[in-house]
Amino acid sequence: MTVRQRTLLALGIWFVAVAALGTAGGFVGQPGSPPLPLLFGATLPLAAFLAAYYGSDGFRTLVLSADLRLLSAIQGWRVTGLGFLALYANGVLPGVFAWPAGLGDIAIGLTAPWVALALTRERAFAGTRAFALWNAFGILDLLVAMSVGALSAGFLAGFSGDLTTAPMARMPLILIPACLVPLFVMLHLTAFFQAAAARGGRYAARAVPS
Repeated sequence: MTVRQRTLLALGIWFVAVAALGTAGGFVGQPGSPPLPLLFGATLPLAAFLAAYYGSDGFRTLVLSADLRLLSAIQGWRVTGLGFLALYANGVLPGVFAWPAGLGDIAIGLTAPWVALALTRERAFAGTRAFALWNAFGILDLLVAMSVGALSAGFLAGFSGDLTTAPMARMPLILIPACLVPLFVMLHLTAFFQAAAARGGRYAARAVPS
């Protein structure tokens, strides 16, 4: 089995495990306590990704050869952040979480096709400040969403008003913080890793051919 196949298998197992645990209520925290199960669900995949990147030559080669055009285009799915605003409008999620999380995701999602197009037109765009800032904003958006979401889970009295982000710990919404958020961060990190490798002259990425 190749590294790519093992990676896809691991992603599939991760998704199924999150769905199973979410259905069973495994990410629901104790009332009045920080949402630690949900935070672990979001951070453990990232820890595994970084451990594999720095510990496996095969996985690192896979990351550094990934197609940045495709990875950037995938970020276009984040326009579904509009769903956070819809859930807020219907009294499911608090506005203090839904607005920053939703608008940040929509901004990345709307600009993703243009970034992918720029990468297609010019290889050098992958090394520009604009591309780096776009990826940095994408990660910042996700960090803000996770942080505000955690603070809005109900353990801080009055922080989010009468609503909390407790629904995010249950299916199907749990798939967002425990699957999609780590995955999108990995895509952004891949862009940074490729840029760093290119600057160091250690790898000529075939991701954005001239």
